[in-house]
Amino acid sequence: MRSVYALVLIVVVILFHDSNVEGLRPGGLTSVRDATPEVQAVADAIRTELESRSETIFDEYVAVQYATQVVAGLNYFIKVHVGHNDYVHLRVFKSLKGDLSLASYKLGLTSADPLTYF
Repeated sequence: MRSVYALVLIVVVILFHDSNVEGLRPGGLTSVRDATPEVQAVADAIRTELESRSETIFDEYVAVQYATQVVAGLNYFIKVHVGHNDYVHLRVFKSLKGDLSLASYKLGLTSADPLTYF
C-alpha cells in the first residue's frame, strides 16, 4: 500500500512541475471550462444523493461547466442545469481511491451565477 501512495505522490509532483497541465496547482481552482462527458458522469454518480439531501427531484440534469481543485484527491465544482433557468452548483470530492461523494451544493441559482469556490 505504501508503494501505491508513493507512486501517486510521484505522479502528482510530476504533474505540478509541468507548467503545461491545465493550470492545476494544489489548493487553487482551475479556470471554468465547458463540461465533458467525464464531468457529466461525476454529476450523475451523485445525483441520487443530491436529490435525497435537497429533497428535490430534478427533471433535467445536465452539467454545463466545471472547475477542479487539487486537494488530498480532487474537488469538482460543477454547474448543473436542472430546468428552466434553474441551476445548482455541486462540489464533489473524488478520493485518491476514486470514490465520489457530494461535499456541498447550492440550489436556486441561475445561469448568471459564476462557478466559484464554496
